[in-house]
Formats: sequence, C-alpha cells, structure tokens
Amino acid sequence: MTRAPLAVLAVVAALVHLPALATEPAGLSPGGGLSEEIEVTGHYQNAVGSSEAASAGVAERALIEDRPILRPGEVLELVPGMIITQHSGAGKANQYFLRGFNLDHGTDFATTLDGVPLNLRTHAHGQGYTDLNFLIPELVGRVEYWKGPYFAAKGDFASAGAADIHYVEELPDAFVQATGGSYAYARAVAAGSPEVAGGRLLYGLELMHDDGPWVHPDDYRRLNGVLRYTRPAGGGTLSLSALAYRGTWNATDQIPQRAVDAGVIGLYDSFDPTTGGDTFRYSLSGEWRGQAGGGGLTVDAYAVRYRLHLFSNFTYFLDDPVHGDQFEQSDDRWQYGLSGRWVREIETGPVWHALTAGGEARVDRVLPVALAHTEARQVLATVRRDDVVEASGGVFAELESRWTPWLRSVAGVRYDQYRFDVSSSTPENSGVQTAGIASPKVSAILGPWARTELFANFGLGFHSNDARGTTMRVDPVDHVTPVEPVTPLVRTRGSEAGLRTEVVPGVQTSLALWQLDMDSELLFTGDAGTTEPSRPSHRQGLEWSARWQPLRWLLFDLDVAISKARFTAPDPAGPYIPGSIEQALSAGATIHRLGPWTAAIFLRYFGPRPLIEDDSIRSSASTLLNAQGSYDLSEHVRLELTVLNLLNARVDDISYWYTSRVLALNEPPQGVDGLHVHPAVPLTFRGTLVVSY
Repeated sequence: MTRAPLAVLAVVAALVHLPALATEPAGLSPGGGLSEEIEVTGHYQNAVGSSEAASAGVAERALIEDRPILRPGEVLELVPGMIITQHSGAGKANQYFLRGFNLDHGTDFATTLDGVPLNLRTHAHGQGYTDLNFLIPELVGRVEYWKGPYFAAKGDFASAGAADIHYVEELPDAFVQATGGSYAYARAVAAGSPEVAGGRLLYGLELMHDDGPWVHPDDYRRLNGVLRYTRPAGGGTLSLSALAYRGTWNATDQIPQRAVDAGVIGLYDSFDPTTGGDTFRYSLSGEWRGQAGGGGLTVDAYAVRYRLHLFSNFTYFLDDPVHGDQFEQSDDRWQYGLSGRWVREIETGPVWHALTAGGEARVDRVLPVALAHTEARQVLATVRRDDVVEASGGVFAELESRWTPWLRSVAGVRYDQYRFDVSSSTPENSGVQTAGIASPKVSAILGPWARTELFANFGLGFHSNDARGTTMRVDPVDHVTPVEPVTPLVRTRGSEAGLRTEVVPGVQTSLALWQLDMDSELLFTGDAGTTEPSRPSHRQGLEWSARWQPLRWLLFDLDVAISKARFTAPDPAGPYIPGSIEQALSAGATIHRLGPWTAAIFLRYFGPRPLIEDDSIRSSASTLLNAQGSYDLSEHVRLELTVLNLLNARVDDISYWYTSRVLALNEPPQGVDGLHVHPAVPLTFRGTLVVSY
C-alpha cells in the first residue's frame, strides 16, 4: 500500500512548479523557524505547517467542553478514528480500538498525562493497561495525538499511535458543579486556580456514583483529587502536581447471547454478581520548562503508587463446575521515572534546523502481580504469584530541517534497553532477561502550495511484552508442560502518505493512507497466567478528517477510518485477526456560544468486526447518537443537559466469540462456542448545574 501513495506524491510534485508556487506555511516564521503563535479556531489544531504527519494533531479544549461523553476514558475518542468501549464494570480500564487493532486495554497505543506514562507494563490484567478513570475532563486543556511509529520521542506501545493529555494550568473561573442522572448517577466537581505565593494553584475535587442499567448495580464510587502548583523558578517555569484516585465497583461482565435468546438471563443481567474490583492511584510529579544550552529544555520526574484487585468470570462453569470460574487479578506497584527533552533551532545559511534530543528512564516494581482462582471474591487457589522489577531506559534524537520554502524533512532515531527481573511462585519461571532495540524514523513534508501540504512518513517501532512471559519455562497450572518464553521486545514497521489542506476557506481536511507490520510474537495472557502464540500481521487503511467552520459559532467535525488487518503467516484457521476494527466514523455539529446557548450532537459508528480467524463469525455494527446542550442563566450560572444514546439503540458495546459453559442450559463439560456480548448503555439523561465565581 505504501508504493501507491508515494507514487502519487511524486506525480503531484512533478506537475506543479515547486519554487514558483511555494508560500510560507502557517506556524513558520519567514526565516523558516517556528513562530511565536499559531491562530487556532474550532475543535482541532490541525493547521497547515503545524505537524509532521497528516494524521497528527491537537484536540482543543473547546471540543472537550462541547462533546458529550459517557465515561472519562472517552477523552481519547477525541483522537480521530479511535473507538472506546467497555465490557465489564465501570471502574475497569476501557477497551480501545484504532487502526485495525483491538488494542485491548492499551497495548500499542501510548498515553501520557503531563509527561507521566499511563500504560502499565507487566500488568495483572493486560499488557499496557491504561485506566483513565482518574481523569477529570473539566481540567483537560488539550490532547495531542500521533499515529504510527514515525516519531522519535515516542517509544514503547506507540506503534498504532500515542496521545499526550495535558491538564490546564489556569481556569477562566473557579466553579462548582453538580450532576444527577439516570441509573443513580451523581457527580460533584469543584475546581479553581487562584494565585498563591507568586504562582498559580490548580485544584480539582470530584465525587461520583453510578449504578448503570444493570440488574446487579455497578455501585461505582469514585473519589478524585488534583493539586498543581506552577510558578517561575530557575529562569523557567516549575510545576508540581499531586493526584489521588480511589474507585470501587461491581461488574456485569459480557454474557452469552445464547442464554439471552433462551430467556435464561436478561441482557443487563450477570451469571456472577460478585465480580468487580477496587483500585487506587496516587502520584507525585514535577516538570521544569526553561532555557538551557541555547535551547528549550523540559524535564519531568514522577512517582506513582498503584493497586488493583479485579474479579472476573468470563467462562462461568467451564473449568470448575462446582465453584465457578471466577478469578482475581491483583497488581501492587510503585512506578518511578524521569524524562527530558531539549530543542534548539539552528540556522546554517538558508537552511533552518531544529534539533531535538531527549531520554527517559523508568522502573516498575510490581510486588506482587498475581492470579488466583476465587469464588465470591474469596481465594480458592493461587495460580501464580510473581515479584517483578522491570527497568528501562531510552534515548532519542531528531533533526527537523527546512531545505527550501517547500521542503521539510524530519529524521530521527531512538534506542531502548530493558531489564526484566522475575521472582515467581513457580521457581522454573523465575529469571532475568534483557533486551534492546533501535528504531529509526524519517519523514518528508512538501509544500505548502495553495495552503496544501503533502506528507510521507516511515518508522520502526516496538512494544514490550509482559516480563513474566520473558522468563517463563513451564505452565504455572500443571508445573510440567513446557512453555516457550515470549519475545521481550516486538518489532513493528509503519509507513504513511497523506495530505492536509485549507484550500477551501473555513475548511481543514486531511487524508492519510497507512500500513503497519508486526513481527511474529508470543503473547502473555493475564487471564490465564500463561502464553499463547500469535502470527505476524499486516494492517493497512485510510483515514479522512474534515473540519468546517462556516460561522464563528457553528462547527462541523467528520472523521472516517477504514482498516484491514490480516495475519501474514498461513494457517488453516484463517488470516483474519479477531476483534480488529475495520470501520469507524464520527460526525458532529456544534453551536458554540451563540449568545447564552451551546449545543452539540455527535454520532459514532463502530463497524462490524471478525470474531474468529476465518471471518465466518462477525460482530454486529453499532451506531450511537449523543447530544449535549447548555444555557447561561447568568454570567456565573449555567444549566447543562446531556443525552447519551439519544435513539435508545439496542446495540453491543463489545462482542467476543469463545467457549463457555452455562449450567442452566445443561451444556456439556467441554462447554459451547458462542457469541458473548456486553450491551451499550441505553437512553441516559444527565443534568448539570454549574456555578462559577
């Protein structure tokens, strides 16, 4: 797929008179350097001259305010083409889909909050587990996003893409708000940013409760707090942040469709009402931004304390017909890290350069990470229990050059080194493993001509595997069956060709054709405590985004993503990758601050997906329509109404095909293969009163 887009770029470049038609792009100074300001309107900062790839950009605060969301994790749905779902209780990390991937709970999509990585490696439930329930959306200032492994600053988990979420440093006004809604939903938020001792103190406090539509209420309770102090220091700006989050919940896991069809269980019911979990996350972090060595320097440091107890039951009575198949996954960790980034502009005659260099170091001490067989949240037997210390370091350098008014290039490379130290309850599975990997990247940007740019990107990337899999030698259940260790660092290769244009006044649009290859690997499966083989794969697709602002107060957003994902090694089972997303569409219309009124409506389409390798079983598609409106009663008082699933669509949030056993259906001991679903939340209303001061 790469050759065709690159050929198109070559033909376009040959047909136009390059120097004669070249004009200065927005965001670049006449001398070729970056200007001080870029004028931003609308929901996205995707202006010509503002990024290195057609698929990269920034979601602005206006979109975060306007878009109706069900759960905090849907902040990542601001990334065009991303789909967020849930297959269990509200307090569990969401399921993410992008670029032909079922990303599970975060693998292959790297996420940070103000420099602190959120993907948890060697996690009890899944590699790269990314729980965003601690986010307070009202404090999010912007979401920067990248897709593909083309950016030297992005390392582990960033093959499909990456997002940097940023909290604001200052709010326009302090506020308190109270929300009530369907299914015993209640939420209160208070936030502000007063001046304190020559700096700015941002604070936020959130309390939330939600039962959801389930027969056995989620009873999800969330307590969330943010403190950030920012002030001048050492010739730059210093920010110190403290975040705290606790959550407890019950969970209605996915259920077999055959049991719903037979009337054994309702669509919103559960076979195991004792599943659920509890978690906490506390973090301290600091960031300094200033000038050093003739360039701009940013340094981040952080420490995170995290714990999770998660109880699940997906197969019911397949493995244990007496006590059931419930299991507990527990994760108790400290996470430490340090990162730095230095940028310097260099003029060499007519050529302008920007040199970026940086590095990062991280240690995860997971003491322990464990898997146990349970009944009603009581431990019956420990499957495995491991103490893991995983350490990594990475360095990168990148050079952006403007060779002519119509040609930019970006060349970079990064190197990452890992050390996995595992002490297992099964001695044969203990050990130490090390691995390193280098990842070169290169991009070319042509234009602009008539406010249009062309992009070509290529890069190598990787994701790390679970440390327990790298030292594993025998099955932890029978302690006899040999098991092949996983590949510690899995190579990925990606390329993209695209364009971005503003040739039509008031319209920004971008088009990207991309592909991504992933090497053969073995995956560690947290639900089973062992490894399973996976073949090499190839993904390719097309993404189109358009933003139209015909009037100051009227905006339209459209994102279309089409993907194809296949295993590349032959196998009788078939070439399709189960769960891989194939089509996604998001479309919205917003009236933004027309007098006292603001209103928005957004549609999200999640296309059908293969559920098994031969594509004979597919999920259904889902279309959801959400709306939000607000009215300013006065300068300081606002009423808001959010309506989720406006059309009350009976659709699945997620679908799987696997083997389970339902005793009420008199199923055989080997179980029955079948469709398992978790329904989307039905029509939901939420009303909010906001008082600012």
